[in-house]
Amino acid sequence: MKTITLMTPVFNEVDNIPELVRRVWAAVEPLKNKYNFEYLFIDNDSTDGTQDLLRKLAAQDSRLKVIFNVRNFGHIRSPYYGLLQAKGDAVVVFAGDLQDPPEMIPQFIERWEAGYKIALGVKNESEESRVMFAIRKTYYELVTRLSHVRLIRNATGTGLYDREVLEWLRQLDDPEPYLRGIICELGFPIAQVPFIQPRRSRGITKNNFYTLYDMAMLGITGFSKIPLRLATMVGFAGSMLCLLIGAGYLVYKLLFWNEFRAGIAPMVIGLFFFASVQLFFIGILGEYIGSIHSHVRKRPLVVEKERVNF
Repeated sequence: MKTITLMTPVFNEVDNIPELVRRVWAAVEPLKNKYNFEYLFIDNDSTDGTQDLLRKLAAQDSRLKVIFNVRNFGHIRSPYYGLLQAKGDAVVVFAGDLQDPPEMIPQFIERWEAGYKIALGVKNESEESRVMFAIRKTYYELVTRLSHVRLIRNATGTGLYDREVLEWLRQLDDPEPYLRGIICELGFPIAQVPFIQPRRSRGITKNNFYTLYDMAMLGITGFSKIPLRLATMVGFAGSMLCLLIGAGYLVYKLLFWNEFRAGIAPMVIGLFFFASVQLFFIGILGEYIGSIHSHVRKRPLVVEKERVNF
């Protein structure tokens, strides 16, 4: 029988893990005669008792494997590294906060059996804050419009990935991977599984403004050159506008030498406006340079502290 690896990245989710494990095994119970299942956790240096709980669960069930990181390597690198460590014929990835319902697993596998190499969960609706959902949806729309490849709107990364996809991911050697963009750039047909994201019932979200901004900029700098070209076009248009305004002032001054008093207000306003535009696009340029810097350093995605049940 083929093996399917179930993979969950966790950080301080001690309250959610017992229910998560129970629901996962219940979801795959009807398929246990067709596939072998193993469950891989990658822990990002939790401090709330998650590590002790995972060791206890692994001691009780040899199908449950755990990777412990030496420190918190972030919400992008650690899940991606865990994905690459999966040894199954396919791997199903979902979060540990129960906002990616484990009951979707059979639907992912069904799409895989139909021939799809990738099946993604797409949250078209959510029970979370309407403001946050609207912000996320707007971001997905923006990145999709800016990207040079067709991205899946409202995809969270939750889904199934075939072994062939994993082999391509292993060859990329990307230290700051934006998985949602990479899988679309590879070009494999992607099945979409819509779901309604439930509200978090236990614990607090580990995302904050910085982590969300980090993810947003990865999506933009990794899959679009439009901001750089926009900076060039705006700079050219601004310089032409300044040239025309300057020529107009010169002509007007020559025609009305004694009456015309320009004052310093237009100069001050123009100076601060163009300075702010310059700073904005210098920041955009800095994001691209930072992305290049991350790639040339060749640092590992994570450093492991311990493996259990491997």
